[in-house]
Amino acid sequence: MKAYLLGLIGVALLAGTAPSAEMDTMWGESTVKLRAENAERGELFDEGNYAMFIHWGLYSQLANRVDGKTYYGIGEWIMDPKMANIPAEEYKELAGTFDPTDFDAKSIVQLAKDAGMKYIVITAKHHDGFAMYHSKACDFNIVDSTPWKTDPMEELSAACREAGLGFGFYYSHSQDWTFPGGRKGPTVDENGKPATFDDYFTKKCLPQVEELTTQYGPIELIWFDTPGGMKKEYVQQLVDIVRKNQPKALVSGRAGHDLGDYQTLGDMEVPHHNVEGMWESVDTTNDSWAYAWYDQRWKTPKKILHRLISCVGRGGTYMLNIGPTDKGAVPDRAARSLREAGEWIHRYPQVVYGTDASPWQHAMPWGDVTVRGDRMFLTVFDWPDSGQLFLPGLKTEIVSAHLLHDEEAEPISHESVRGWNVFELPSGAPEKLVSVIEVKLASSPEVDPTFGLDPNKGTEILAEFATVDGAKIVKHRWMEKFGEWLCVHPATNWKTGGKAVWEVDVLTPGDYDVRLTYTGEGRLVWGVDVVGGEHIQNQQNASHNYQEFPIGWLHFPAPGRYNVAVSCLEGNIESSRLKSIRLIPLSEYQKPSKRVASTAVK
Repeated sequence: MKAYLLGLIGVALLAGTAPSAEMDTMWGESTVKLRAENAERGELFDEGNYAMFIHWGLYSQLANRVDGKTYYGIGEWIMDPKMANIPAEEYKELAGTFDPTDFDAKSIVQLAKDAGMKYIVITAKHHDGFAMYHSKACDFNIVDSTPWKTDPMEELSAACREAGLGFGFYYSHSQDWTFPGGRKGPTVDENGKPATFDDYFTKKCLPQVEELTTQYGPIELIWFDTPGGMKKEYVQQLVDIVRKNQPKALVSGRAGHDLGDYQTLGDMEVPHHNVEGMWESVDTTNDSWAYAWYDQRWKTPKKILHRLISCVGRGGTYMLNIGPTDKGAVPDRAARSLREAGEWIHRYPQVVYGTDASPWQHAMPWGDVTVRGDRMFLTVFDWPDSGQLFLPGLKTEIVSAHLLHDEEAEPISHESVRGWNVFELPSGAPEKLVSVIEVKLASSPEVDPTFGLDPNKGTEILAEFATVDGAKIVKHRWMEKFGEWLCVHPATNWKTGGKAVWEVDVLTPGDYDVRLTYTGEGRLVWGVDVVGGEHIQNQQNASHNYQEFPIGWLHFPAPGRYNVAVSCLEGNIESSRLKSIRLIPLSEYQKPSKRVASTAVK
């Protein structure tokens, strides 16, 4: 897919970042809309919360290998100068051998259904310009240019309707690397005359969007991508076509110019704080969106569930990508992970579908929370050895609590301890992947979102939740390899005396091991304070990337609320970027059990 400012890629790789404002322009990320007022329009998006993305095209045939050389990165960009730099005419010749005889639309739809996904979005045309459907607007398409001579979109749309899943198209509306006038495409036409973007837009883009919105039945959404410098009037014409032909369909935020219906975050970005409005995170089952022969770094079922529930818990939708092979088959390991995660979702659908975001507005050390009315679902990824699970800050009365397992609901006891709720749990987790506690409340939940220091394993708190003075919270994106984006929000631009401060709630007093995750240049001295109390500081080397470093032990003398402050004191402080602080109770290393009654003030 996927969009970057290519002129900035070298800088991004060297400096570890790219200007976020320019990235947002390329991706079209700025769109934020409120939830759809019409329940029929966008209902699957708003309530289903989980979808399948499919990146499949001529690039799948190359699978990131050209002339015997492997290019590491996202396969759908293989043409690009930063990858294999394939000339347009040479690339178009690939169509003559593209014969995906293993493609099975019903099998892919069944996989999506088994995975618990509610709709499918597939690449109808990516930046390479090849239409994966029978387009009359350009003969560079899967029916007219390949020996297969089949329109997979007909089969896939029909299979989705039969299975009760929604269906939608990805369409690269600005970039077209093989059609004259498309962004980054040929600058002259077949007659050698100069080609303009208007030529591309009127001859190919506009008629193809007309085709996609009229030839395949009801469409759930049209997923435009990488508007870049595309003028607003062009985007508006495309949106108008969608509105006319598919009035119930959504338009992705990457259409550009705030003309989409919802916000799409950056590639592979799962937020850590709740995001207002209707939004999605787009992610992939390994590192590349399109099939890459070498890429076997698959997400485990637990990782898929963790990222899905993180999105739902922050108020959004998760769209997870698969990259079929050149023959149209889904890699077996990806399918296995999706199905195993889906088995869990089918047992606990109330956790994922039609739920609201966590009122805490952030994850918990042990997992996350989703809400439906007066019921909360605590998803426990890290089962506590102590037999107690700690939930801070809940103000609403608990009526009952049950540990769910398949169709059984085992009552569990709980008590309130100084504003914390403590649940008594069995020694072993009932679920291999994620265990679920259903908490029925007297009314809709009200909470104090202050971070509590978990007595079992402590708590990591990200810098983006800090109040800063003499520093700045920024969005920091970088690529591990071409197209594999990571994103954090560190505290940086430190000045002398600058501080990042968090309020924390301490249930179990005593000594806590303090660890900071940061990056920078050279050796840095960090100071950590309990405001009005103990101060510690230490020097550690910086890493080229974010790494956790121990700083020392900090003492909290009694239960209660404290402000904890971090400062970069010495070294190249301007280069330092603080991602998080972690505070671990020293009792964690002793693994005590049932300790709250004896150590906490009730």
